[in-house]
Amino acid sequence: MYCSVRKLSTGSNESNGGNESNGSKGCNESDDCNEIQKALKGVSMKKVLAFFAEGTEEIECLMVVDILRRAGVSVELIAVAPDKLVKGSHQITILCDKNISELTENDFSAADLLFLPGGIPGVPHLEENKSLLEALQKQFQAGKDLAAICAAPGIFGRLGFLKGQHFTCYPGFEEGISDVDGAKWSGKAVEVGKQIITGRGMGVALDFALALVERLEGSEKAAQLKKGVQHPECIV
Repeated sequence: MYCSVRKLSTGSNESNGGNESNGSKGCNESDDCNEIQKALKGVSMKKVLAFFAEGTEEIECLMVVDILRRAGVSVELIAVAPDKLVKGSHQITILCDKNISELTENDFSAADLLFLPGGIPGVPHLEENKSLLEALQKQFQAGKDLAAICAAPGIFGRLGFLKGQHFTCYPGFEEGISDVDGAKWSGKAVEVGKQIITGRGMGVALDFALALVERLEGSEKAAQLKKGVQHPECIV
């Protein structure tokens, strides 16, 4: 998916014995510049952090991570647990990229989107983590994107992010959130808001992931992936 780019030389120009520079600090009209431009063509600069706790619904999380990476988005799977090896709700052990304790404030702020998967007791474990809650609040206040599926949108509701907005989640988990401060459970498979994207459950994980691709990379990229993975709507 990703192309490697060889480092530009910062040394002297060998053709003149190292006594003169090539006359340009930039890479205009240079082979190195062309190589970089080719390597970066089509590679996303978007970054997503996906969080995985003990008891997380595995497919809801991994479907999103997989589809976003297919789209070229840089996604890090973050363990919200003592170790990077985390057991999901169906006893599938996942090796995450990093532990949340390793992340700095810059790591959080560099993300274009923070994603919370569902699952019980995964969602309560996510909500117990103070570092994650602080990162979500800062992301929301900065006007940057947030996404959650299944039971996880409830975290957004309890943090006050859903005021005056439509959202969706697994039926039953809207209780205590819908009709509070203008928040309204729509019951849709996927609800795309100005800043927050929510999904109803595992059965809509692919459509939810494609909605995130569209938000981050545009409708054309999402349509290409939808066809490429043989989404039922693309089968004739």
